[in-house]
Amino acid sequence: MEWEPKLIGPTWQRQPDGSWLLPERTLGWHALGWTGQWLQHSRGVPWRFTDEQARFVLWWYALAEDGSFLFRDGVLQRLKGWGKDPVGACLCGIEAFGPCRFAEWADDGSPVATDSPEAWCQTAAVSLEQTKNTMRLFPSLFTAEAKEEYRIQVGKETVNGLGDSRLIQAVTSSPATLEGARATFVLLNETHHWDSSNSGLDMADVIERNATKSADGAARTLRITNAYEPGQDSVAERDREAFEAVDAGRVIDSGLLYDSIEAHPEAPLTVEAAPAVIRSVRGDATWLNVDRIVKSISDVRNPPSRSRRFWYNMIVAAEDAWMAPYEWDACKADGLDVSESEDVVLFFDGSKSDDATALVGCRMSDGHIFTLGVWQRPAGWDPEVPWQVPREDVDGVVGRAFALYKVLAFFCDPGSGKDDDGERYWDPFLDDWGQRHGTKLILHAVTAGPKQHAVRWDMGDRRHQEEFTDAVTRTREDILERRLTHDGHKILRTHVANARRRTNAWGITIGKEHRESARKIDLAICMVGARMLRRRLLNSKQYGKRPKSRGKGRVVVLR
Repeated sequence: MEWEPKLIGPTWQRQPDGSWLLPERTLGWHALGWTGQWLQHSRGVPWRFTDEQARFVLWWYALAEDGSFLFRDGVLQRLKGWGKDPVGACLCGIEAFGPCRFAEWADDGSPVATDSPEAWCQTAAVSLEQTKNTMRLFPSLFTAEAKEEYRIQVGKETVNGLGDSRLIQAVTSSPATLEGARATFVLLNETHHWDSSNSGLDMADVIERNATKSADGAARTLRITNAYEPGQDSVAERDREAFEAVDAGRVIDSGLLYDSIEAHPEAPLTVEAAPAVIRSVRGDATWLNVDRIVKSISDVRNPPSRSRRFWYNMIVAAEDAWMAPYEWDACKADGLDVSESEDVVLFFDGSKSDDATALVGCRMSDGHIFTLGVWQRPAGWDPEVPWQVPREDVDGVVGRAFALYKVLAFFCDPGSGKDDDGERYWDPFLDDWGQRHGTKLILHAVTAGPKQHAVRWDMGDRRHQEEFTDAVTRTREDILERRLTHDGHKILRTHVANARRRTNAWGITIGKEHRESARKIDLAICMVGARMLRRRLLNSKQYGKRPKSRGKGRVVVLR
């Protein structure tokens, strides 16, 4: 095969003699037999997994020597249309009514399976529409005999059975509502969409805690996902990073089953090459129409990155991404602390409620970037309840920064948010900061004219936009050439990955993917702004005349 796919997990692994690698001990054979008897593709057509899907089921139910599950949770990542939702629905059926728990060892040493007497299965998503992908399969999935045998009642959002002692339930509620649920199995649907903007990260954390504290220790979670867009800090991305950390030997194996087939990293996205590549990654999903997929790939309305994620199952960034996450990650410098009293510059980006408010510092000696604070609407916040950035908290962090470091320049973009009286939301604080700290700064934001100010630097000013655009170009070059280091702050990483290339009158700047996007970039703006300030200060006469300072200790995390 010219473009050999990347195989992750046990499903496609073979033994030296060419036979499939299968688990030594598994409840999966019982599960497969049960689905063939009680589930159906359509009326009168018994359910049958593809060989690939069956191997995954065998590994999902693999057992350790003591009869416990070999894997405590799992990720099934496949291209679009592979059949992740049907597999997930079947697993919900098995977990609710079928042989899914270890009972004992048979005389021949094979495991004997039993059902879960108080089964509570959840199919979870960040929107009700996503749960429908799985829930709409249940009315036709159970045979008439199964509905009679298990007294199954199928509703739009629930499946009940055996006198309501068994439950399959669609959940999209807030993390607080999910806390404490006694679910015995949870299917997390489309986790590439689960992120901080929709409470997905908090939901995943709650679900994991609930499964961990289960009475018999047998509750588990399975994520089904397409290839995610890197840098969005989604649940799918965190799962992949966890798997790769285990695979590299950096952390202990906590029992994560990760299974994926991905196109070769250099596989061309062309009409000529695509058919062979698609066939290599679709596995046993032979129902996928290769010709139709190739036409979708060749449609200029579909970005290549999206086609690679959906049809090649590849993890790739968007075309207009300003920076690939791996490029930013390469500049991370662990342990490169900023000491007390060191010369630094600060850049602040203010917002009232919609965007994030952020504060980033840059060390003068080497340009090292460090994050001082970020404030944004909490995930899951009721949109009907007003929320504003807590200005007093921000003011406290700014004050502590000036007490800790020798701040030589501090530029602040006030943003466009206004107070109830019509005054800009941040103007009173910017004025106060200028009056309190202005005499300590050797570089002021605006030095002449009616807008003269020690710290106020409005990015809406065209001259400022030109300077910032130049800084965007220089900062990107510094990152690619590894001339920049940063503290590895996770939200800063996300904001950098969220930043998109945008053209203006002076070149390429950065912006959000669209105006209403929940994916913030404010820390990235502050990072570029801080680098811009450092360069301007290095080229100034004032910097050469300053009294030299020496550090006295390690950095203190302000927020």
